[in-house]
Amino acid sequence: MQRAALFRGGDAQMAAGDLGELLVPYMPTIRVPKSGDRVYKTECAFSYDSPDSEGGLYVCMNTFLGFGREHIERHYRKTGQCVYLHLKRHVIEKVPGASGGALPKRRNAKLFLDLETNNDLNSDEFEYEDEAKLVIFPDHYEISLPNIEELPALVTIACDALLSAKSPYRKQEPDSWEEELQASKHAKTLVQLDNGVRIPPSGWKCSKCDLRENLWLNLTDGSVLCGKWFFDGSGGNGHAMEHYKETGYPLAVKLGTITPDGADVYSFDEEEPVLDPHIAKHLAHFGIDMLQMQVTENGIRDNDIKPRVSEWEVIQEAGVKLKPMYGPGYTGMKNLGNSCYLNAVMQAIFSIPEFQRAYVGNLPRIFDYSPLDPTQDFNTQMAKLGHGLLSGQYSKPPMKSELIEQVMKEEHKPQHNGISPRMFKAFVSKGHPEFSSNRQQDAQEFFLHLINLVERNPVGSENPSDVFRFLVEERTQCCQSRKVRYTERVDYIMQLPVAMEAATNKDELIAYELKRREAEAARRPPPELVRAKIPFSACLQAFSEPSNVEDFWSSALQAKSAGVKTSRFASFPEYLVVQIKKFTFGLDWIPKKLDVSIDMPDFLDLSHLRARGLQPGEQELPDIAPPIVIPDDPKVDEIRLLYFRRSFLVALDIDESSVMQLAEMGFPLEACRKAVYYTGNLGAEVAFNWIIAHMEEPDFAEPLVIPTFGEVASSGAAALGAVGLDNQPPEEMVAIIISMGFQRNLAIQALKATNNNLERALEWIFSHPDLEEESDPALDTMDMENHANANILAEAGSEGPRIKDGPGRYELFGFISHMGTSTMSGHYVCHLKKEGRWVIYNDLKVCASERPPKDLGYIYFYHRIPS
Repeated sequence: MQRAALFRGGDAQMAAGDLGELLVPYMPTIRVPKSGDRVYKTECAFSYDSPDSEGGLYVCMNTFLGFGREHIERHYRKTGQCVYLHLKRHVIEKVPGASGGALPKRRNAKLFLDLETNNDLNSDEFEYEDEAKLVIFPDHYEISLPNIEELPALVTIACDALLSAKSPYRKQEPDSWEEELQASKHAKTLVQLDNGVRIPPSGWKCSKCDLRENLWLNLTDGSVLCGKWFFDGSGGNGHAMEHYKETGYPLAVKLGTITPDGADVYSFDEEEPVLDPHIAKHLAHFGIDMLQMQVTENGIRDNDIKPRVSEWEVIQEAGVKLKPMYGPGYTGMKNLGNSCYLNAVMQAIFSIPEFQRAYVGNLPRIFDYSPLDPTQDFNTQMAKLGHGLLSGQYSKPPMKSELIEQVMKEEHKPQHNGISPRMFKAFVSKGHPEFSSNRQQDAQEFFLHLINLVERNPVGSENPSDVFRFLVEERTQCCQSRKVRYTERVDYIMQLPVAMEAATNKDELIAYELKRREAEAARRPPPELVRAKIPFSACLQAFSEPSNVEDFWSSALQAKSAGVKTSRFASFPEYLVVQIKKFTFGLDWIPKKLDVSIDMPDFLDLSHLRARGLQPGEQELPDIAPPIVIPDDPKVDEIRLLYFRRSFLVALDIDESSVMQLAEMGFPLEACRKAVYYTGNLGAEVAFNWIIAHMEEPDFAEPLVIPTFGEVASSGAAALGAVGLDNQPPEEMVAIIISMGFQRNLAIQALKATNNNLERALEWIFSHPDLEEESDPALDTMDMENHANANILAEAGSEGPRIKDGPGRYELFGFISHMGTSTMSGHYVCHLKKEGRWVIYNDLKVCASERPPKDLGYIYFYHRIPS
């Protein structure tokens, strides 16, 4: 039979039998999407092409992966899959009617692609139209859809299921996964007390504890009280809930969320966020005019803050007409909902030549050798993101000639402006409890998380993260014996403390604080903000000064003593990342930010901080471990020690029945053996949890190598995982000790005290029974703050970690700024110096910077000046 392609609107027609015969050879490869299958019908796996793009998107009918016109042939050659569903969205100019109005011109009854619409288009003049057709490779035979009568039933069902499948990114998009709020049953009949209470426009605080964050106004009696971990994740002392239990007044509105469009309302009785259709009337009862309110933080309205001092205005350069930038290296990134931390970090990362060469320079090789599912490959997604940012393909200026041509034609070509990093975020955040959420995150923690992924997924012979790696020499001295110990650790960030005591405008700060308190007492708007001005030299001095060592045990005295530690650079990195430690913790353990101005230099010389090692006349501390103190009641400790030895002696018998249970689930046999071994034969369920936590590791399926007891004890981190940054113990060791029943902070404390020696750490815990039941919240918080550091692999082979040492002189080329009161909220913006001028990257907006706020940055990027 002579085959013929079917084109929509064409003259060629094919009988139903012919279509069925045409598809018969490919029927075994056509699948119907099932629950759990990820269907990528909105984005190419290798590029940011979509059905909106000129060539549309091809979705494989077997793997459900999407490919743009450039990349479809690669997938066909690699897999042999022939049948694809081609999706295309057209923007059609409406036909003017007789009365002069526009009449809709539709060939399809509805839009069936789950795509965003271009808000820049005038809906009165243009409309969208979606098109789908089957394409058979390699000859590009096309079958227009719908063709229900002509197509085999399996093909029709598969096409319908694919077109109706939900986006694999639903959990990233708040509008798509949050439940729709329902009107409260109390809203219509709510009783409001006529008690004369009037709520001021700002300066609110809890009437019971004076907290000024997460405040809720009870809509019955006008009480202003703090919440406790409500639906928005904020913290408090729970006074609003206590008030409800005492009074039964059901509805409260969160102060600071009231706008002309509505507010956040919570029902204590219904135990969920609700809608209040009568919110305007209920607020007016207490003197609040919704039309005059704006979303704020801490109850301060936008017009209460002078634009010239608000960090939101200064950092985003509001009020200044900024010139948009287009072309390679000037591509914006869409905010997916609190993903600005990711956008800012990735813009900075791909401004570095080593990362450009590693991923974009090797793009053809990375794409050609990518796995069958490139959406789950780190290097592929890094190369895709880098190309999207650097190619200029998604950052084209509007051309007048193109606009005129589009007006003359029926079809409108949408202007691509920026990229949406959904696929990248979905992969790099997979399995991470914070980055996989839709909450705001710390850019510094994400930077370290990214470096960890780069380390674990080498690309080529050189690792681009080498440019950040440096060695820190730590000198610890016993204050009594004056003897010293020198150690080295790997780090990627220089953390610079904020020397608040060195502020040069102390008098102004004191006067401002007095005025602010007076304004609060009088319930007036706060005075114009005065920001502390800190000299950079003072912060650098604070970094270089000795710090006290907590719970120091002197091996020279063989007793606890006072100790001090000093840090110096044993090597200088190619690119120096400096973090200003602006974030601290309040009395309620809620993260807060120091709003300071630091005169960060354009040129930085750290040569004087070069480590010198053991100096003449210095005596080293003996390498002696702390003595073991036998506890008074060792029964529990004996059980734990037996458990420890049972888990790690060479003679440990692996429970083969648990191994086979796991293997029957489809996991590699060697991985199952390791899971059972490392969880101490505690059963298949515990071992399964170990597999889930370690299945992304490169050596996951490699054969189990059982160390001797002495090897585990002596080699410490080398036997169970690489030593983390900032002396953070390896997570594997921490997990082992926790599994014995000890608290996490105690496990970390013990490992740190014994230089990550597992056996000595257990003995240390047994010799400190008084610490077992104590929990230091500060230590827990520090552990959370440095958790990303603990997971970074320091490639400590026989030659040591790879470093690129050189002079300690640097020039500033970028910085990331944060706006907001804590890492849990706010917004990130990136400034980069390109082609001799500063550029601001504010999500999708990329503009020439007029006033780069270098004094308000959070993370700074310096590159080494060649000698």
